[in-house]
Amino acid sequence: MVDARIDRTLIGLVVGAAVGVCGVVLQGLTRNPLAEPGILGINAGAALAVVVGIKLFALSTVGGYVWFALLGACVTAVVVQLLALLAPVRAQPVTMALAGAAVMATSTSLVGAILVADQGALDVFRFWQVGSVAGRDASIISDVAPFLVVGFALALASGSLLNVIALGDDLARGLGQRVVVHRLLSAAGAILLAASATALAGPIAFVGLVVPHVVRALVGPDHRRILLGSLFAGPVLVVAADTIGRLVAAPSEVQAGIVCAVIGAPFLVALVRRMNVA
Repeated sequence: MVDARIDRTLIGLVVGAAVGVCGVVLQGLTRNPLAEPGILGINAGAALAVVVGIKLFALSTVGGYVWFALLGACVTAVVVQLLALLAPVRAQPVTMALAGAAVMATSTSLVGAILVADQGALDVFRFWQVGSVAGRDASIISDVAPFLVVGFALALASGSLLNVIALGDDLARGLGQRVVVHRLLSAAGAILLAASATALAGPIAFVGLVVPHVVRALVGPDHRRILLGSLFAGPVLVVAADTIGRLVAAPSEVQAGIVCAVIGAPFLVALVRRMNVA
C-alpha cells in the first residue's frame, strides 16, 4: 500500500512538472494565454495515436505509448497551427483555442470509433485515457526519461527567448535571436513534455493552463521565473488533485484528470471573461 502511494506520488510529480512547464512554453511561443496541451488538442492527438498503436500493434507499455504519443502530439500541433493561420482572423487567442477544440473533437470521435470496434483496445485504453496516476509503477518513468530530460532541457532554456518574443518577433530578430530555430527547439521541448506526460498518465487537461497563470501572478512576467515556478507548482496541483480524488470518493476514487478538469474549467471561463472575448 505504501509503495503504491509512493509510486503514484512520484508519477504525479513528474507529470505535473512536465505539463506545467509545457503550458508556459506554449503560452509564451503563441503569445496566447489560453494555450495549453489539453485545450490545443495536443493531448487528444497523442491519445488518438496511442489508440491506433494499441489497435494495430497491441501496445500495452508506456515505452510503446510514448512513441505514438510523440507522433500524435507533433501532428496535432502542426495541424492546429495551420488551422489558426488559415482562419480569417489571425493571431487571436480564441481562434487557436477553437482550432484546438476542433482537432480535439475530431480526435475524440476517431478514438471512440476505433474503441467501439475493438473491445480489446477499449479494455487497455479505458483506464489510461481518463488521466490517472493510480495503478502504475514508478519504474515506468524510466521508459520516458530520455524524452523528459531533453524536453525539460529545451523548455527551461527557452526562458530568455520567450521574454524577447513577448515583445514581438521583429524586435527579437533585431536583438540577434534566431527566432525560427529557437521557436522550433522550444516547441520541440513542449511537445516532448506533453507526449511523455500523456504516455505516463493519460491526457490530463488544464494543468498547463492554470499553473502558468498562477505562477505569473506570484513571480511576475519574467518567463525564466515562470518556468522554474511552474516546475514546482505543476507537481503540487497534480498530486493535490490525486489526493482530493482519493478522499472525496473513498473507498473508491476520482481520477486526477477529472479533478483537474473540475478545477481548470471554471478557471478557463474566468480567464476568457477577463479577456473580454466571447
